[in-house]
Amino acid sequence: MNGASRTALAAAKERLDALTDNTSVDAVKIADELAAVTALLDREVSLRRVFTDPAQPGEAKAELVARLLGDKVGGETVDLLSGMVRSRWSRPRDLADAVEELADVADLTAAERDGSLDDVEDEIFRFGRIVGTSPDLRAALSGKGDQPSFKSAQTELLHRLLGGRARPTTERLVIRLVGQPRGRSLEGGLEALSKLAAERRNRSVAVVTSAVPLSDEQKRRLGAALTRLYGREVHLNLDVDPQVRGGILVKIGDEVMNGTVGDRIQDVERRMAG
Repeated sequence: MNGASRTALAAAKERLDALTDNTSVDAVKIADELAAVTALLDREVSLRRVFTDPAQPGEAKAELVARLLGDKVGGETVDLLSGMVRSRWSRPRDLADAVEELADVADLTAAERDGSLDDVEDEIFRFGRIVGTSPDLRAALSGKGDQPSFKSAQTELLHRLLGGRARPTTERLVIRLVGQPRGRSLEGGLEALSKLAAERRNRSVAVVTSAVPLSDEQKRRLGAALTRLYGREVHLNLDVDPQVRGGILVKIGDEVMNGTVGDRIQDVERRMAG
């Protein structure tokens, strides 16, 4: 997403944040409603074209949102969507993508409110690692059967895997991702969710892979050095892989750094000082 769509999405996120700052607003309900609208826009290509047609007045498009959805979703969601259709979008598809992202952000906002956001972020990361090392599980959750019984079986499998072991927000996000993959791989969708969770605290995610678990002091030093280097909080997602052979690999976005634990921390500190 770029250009006008990126600007429109940023504005929609600001409106969602302002809306959910009010603790009386049910962020989970908004997430459910936005997810339902995403499915509608995916099904009705002509509708999202109308909503993103620059030749149509923004107010007319907002009125159409109210007529079509006013009795199906809450007033907060109608207001949010009305603002989105008034904005300019580079492609019709971008509107559906943005509504989906706002649904995920709303769920993460609910987790932030109840103090479980860190747990949700870690659980999404861990589940992604499990999927990545289990071809059978990936196949079961990535199947594209359209029969309700097939989707129900996938949901039941996720309930068995996550129910009682993960936070409710994690379970909701993963079930929605599996039920509405929208052309993404499961691993790609989980990575996108992890990044969104990090954004809730204006921080980056460093995937740290080491041959053995890092000590608390090593985690503290590495996290502090990366935070100083990038100028924002860096959350460490820790993974253990004996193949690293006694060293450490740190990945932040597209940047990959590797070396021994001590050298990696010292290198980060040198780069920060330079």
